[in-house]
Amino acid sequence: MLVSSSHRLILTGILAVLIAHAPRSQAQTPADPTTVSPASHLQTQIDSLQAQMDQLRAQTPSPSPASEQLDQIQAQIETLAAEVESLRLNQTQPIPELSPEKGLAPAAAKVYKSPGGVSLGGYGEMIYSHENGAANDQFDFLRAIAYIGYKFNESWVFNSEIEFEHASTGEEGEASVEFAYIDYLFRPELNFRGGLLLMPMGFINEQHEPTTFLGARRPEIERAIIPSTWRENGVGIYGDHGPLQYRTYVVNGMDASGFEPSGIRGGRQDGSKAKAEDLAWIGRLDWEGLPGLTIGGSAYYGNSGQDIESDIGSDLEVETGIVEGHLQYQWNGWEFRGLAAWAQVGDAEELNHALELPEQETVGEEMAGYYLQLGYDLLASRSNLNQALIPFLRWEDFNTQEEVPSAFSPDPAYDLEILTLGLQYLPIPQLVLKADYQNISDARDDTIDRVNLGVGYVF
Repeated sequence: MLVSSSHRLILTGILAVLIAHAPRSQAQTPADPTTVSPASHLQTQIDSLQAQMDQLRAQTPSPSPASEQLDQIQAQIETLAAEVESLRLNQTQPIPELSPEKGLAPAAAKVYKSPGGVSLGGYGEMIYSHENGAANDQFDFLRAIAYIGYKFNESWVFNSEIEFEHASTGEEGEASVEFAYIDYLFRPELNFRGGLLLMPMGFINEQHEPTTFLGARRPEIERAIIPSTWRENGVGIYGDHGPLQYRTYVVNGMDASGFEPSGIRGGRQDGSKAKAEDLAWIGRLDWEGLPGLTIGGSAYYGNSGQDIESDIGSDLEVETGIVEGHLQYQWNGWEFRGLAAWAQVGDAEELNHALELPEQETVGEEMAGYYLQLGYDLLASRSNLNQALIPFLRWEDFNTQEEVPSAFSPDPAYDLEILTLGLQYLPIPQLVLKADYQNISDARDDTIDRVNLGVGYVF
């Protein structure tokens, strides 16, 4: 016989190892530090078979038919070893706890916790709304988001967000890049960032995943005065020192041709062939010196004229400034948020004439507002559940025509107060169910009642 009983034993061992462990190589289960992984167990058996092979090879004369059979068995062992290495590389690692980092929301920051290579994440939101007086109720898949990041090494990181809105590129839907940038991580106090950047302003603009804010809809002030979600092309630095965190960028300015009576969000350029005749600066500073407490503020300043001509043919500067202050405190299940924002638009009268806006459809010279929000997690004392049930209320008061040019009149429809009462439930930290009621009133005493039901996920 060409193969002795010892050789058969090794062949049988290889087949047994393959049969016993091949199914496990298909299942990707989280690693448990208290148990031996399938890959490690398989590698131990291969090492044992390899030792027996080496011993038999030493006892077998070469060349001989038996030694040729041993060479074939050796090739099979090497193939199996390669499969084990592939299994080891593809085993699912323990999922790190999601948490905000470097100015980004929990899932968006996953790439910074990655050991290297590709990092994937995402979130989505769907909302049903019933509004009194509206012709139809609305059921909308607001957005589906994919985060794609790549950690080249401990210093260089790429991160991006791809957004699909309203489930289509038609019917007012769109697909767009929300952010895409490269970081150079130098040291905690000083890091460098460049690309399509989220503006570091307010609570929502940088951290708008559905599990990070209360309510099916984002606060309106952080849409009208702080034009969330707001991103522009630019470069800058960021870091932290003790309890202080900062971010500051130079970016392309806004485009005032998109300013409206309802606010300045139409002036966002979103990184798409952005006009850069005028640049802008934005900066943010937060203090987190006590557990659960964040106090901070941010400011934006730049010209938004982008070569818009006045009635007399000169270029308008349209100096645009936004300032906001914010406070958040979390303690024993309680969460309080407060934010106040103010914006100013220079050359507003000339801009209104250049845009040929009617008397009451003026872009405001000043915009101002605030909101206060309070919520309490009813399940906070039962931490073993890893769930949350949060009733909350939010009060907003803002006016995008707080001041208007003397030749124009304010429209009371833009002087708004919004009361939101809601409840949201997180059965797991990555999934949220939301329900709330909103009462929206303006200075004309017109009132809208709206009920929202929402669901969101993050991973």
